[in-house]
Amino acid sequence: MMAVATQLFDLTGQVALVTGASKGMGKAMAQALAEHGSQVVISSRKLDACEETAAEINAAVGAERAIAIACNIGYKEQLQNLVDETRSRLGPIDTLIANAGVNPFYGPMSEIPDEAFDKTMNSNLRSNHWLCQMVAPDMLAKERGSIMITASVGAFGPSETLGTYNISKMADIALVRNLAMEWGPKGVRVNALCPGLIRTDFAKALWDNPEAAQRVTEQTPLRRFGEADDFKGMAVFVASDASAYVTGQALTVCGGTHMFR
Repeated sequence: MMAVATQLFDLTGQVALVTGASKGMGKAMAQALAEHGSQVVISSRKLDACEETAAEINAAVGAERAIAIACNIGYKEQLQNLVDETRSRLGPIDTLIANAGVNPFYGPMSEIPDEAFDKTMNSNLRSNHWLCQMVAPDMLAKERGSIMITASVGAFGPSETLGTYNISKMADIALVRNLAMEWGPKGVRVNALCPGLIRTDFAKALWDNPEAAQRVTEQTPLRRFGEADDFKGMAVFVASDASAYVTGQALTVCGGTHMFR
């Protein structure tokens, strides 16, 4: 049987930085990039979890393509160290997936403490702004590069329990649009990934009960929860030249629950 010969999704020789990458969607996306030739930095708060994931990815692809660097996205100096260490160990950054995020509060906005509001906005929005500015010089110098920020379908509507989280994710989409406009003339693409209900630890409260399972089965056109691996193809597509004319978009991966946004 003849192999398909295509360079459309080839990431050989590229460097990718992925936050929130030790598990779930981030891990799946990092593995997909490594499978397509990219060197990948696995980053999250806990170094041991990052090292475990990097080792797992390297074993899966049969090459040393993943390295681990710990970082808490809430701290600007840790983000700068993450970017500096990535550059010194692997070289200039071609792809950024800003996937890390938090949701410290579940309930109505009338009850959210200021501390939780600030943490949500700072971690989900300001840290992404910082990180994009830190990696941009590499991409602007080459006049090519791809940035992805993980937003959410929650951005598209109100919620009685996830209001502030949804506001932060809508703001991420606004950030993406603005950076796409600013950096487009230099060939740097910026897009948002908007997951629906994905079966990961982060969203466990939303899917780990019979009522949620029934609701998803009834209301999702594809009749299932999303899985972390559903983001592998999207990550490779957006990182590669296959999406060379795609920027400023909110790419919704939701099984059909949120159409044409």
